[in-house]
Amino acid sequence: MIYKNYFKRPLDFILALVGLIVFSPIILITIIILAISFKESPFFIQKRPGKNEKIFSVLKLKTMNSKKDAQGNLLPDTQRLTPMGIFIRKTSIDELPQLINILKGDMSLIGPRPLLIRYLPYHTEREKKRFLIRPGITGLAQISGRNFISWEDRFEKDVEYYENLTFANDVKIFWRTLVKVVSSDDIEVNPEGNPKMEFLDIERSTWEQFKHVKKT
Repeated sequence: MIYKNYFKRPLDFILALVGLIVFSPIILITIIILAISFKESPFFIQKRPGKNEKIFSVLKLKTMNSKKDAQGNLLPDTQRLTPMGIFIRKTSIDELPQLINILKGDMSLIGPRPLLIRYLPYHTEREKKRFLIRPGITGLAQISGRNFISWEDRFEKDVEYYENLTFANDVKIFWRTLVKVVSSDDIEVNPEGNPKMEFLDIERSTWEQFKHVKKT
C-alpha cells in the first residue's frame, strides 16, 4: 500500500525521464524513417480511458501506413504493415513515446494496458478494478501470454495485478518484459509472415470480436 500510494508514481516519473533520455536517439531516428516512408505523421494518437476511467490521449509510433483503395477505404492491415512496421512492433519501439504519457501522469510503466473507450460498458464489476490504477506500458497480462491468452484471462490478470501491487511484483514484471522484448517471445506470426495484431491496439483489435466474447 505504501509503495502504491507514495513511491510508484515518483519512481515511474524518474524511470520514464531516464528512459526518454536514453532512448531519444532511437525514437528520433524511427520518427524520421517513418515520416519519410509513410509520408504522413509518424505518430498514432488515440483516446483511451485511464485511472478512474479518465480519458487521455495515448501516444505511439505508427506501424502501418494509411494507404487506401480506389474507393477511399483503408487497405487491409497486412497490406499496410511494412517491414519497418513489423520490426518496430516486434521490438516494441512503437511503445516508447508512451514514456511521455508517464511523465504527464496518464500512465505507469507497469499496469493494465489501456483499452478503447467503447469497451467500457462491457466490463464486469470485478474487471472495473483495472481502472483503479494507472494503465501501463506493460503489465501482468502481457508477460503471461501476450497474444495467446483469452480476453477473460487478460482481464483477470489485470485485476490480479491490482490486488497484489507491490514493488517486488513490478520489478518482476519489468524484467520479464525486457526478456520477452529481446527474445520476441509470445509474438504470433500469421501466414503472411506478419506478427499477429496486438490485443490492445486500435490498429490490431476488432470490436465485433470483443462483443462476441462478452456475450458468451
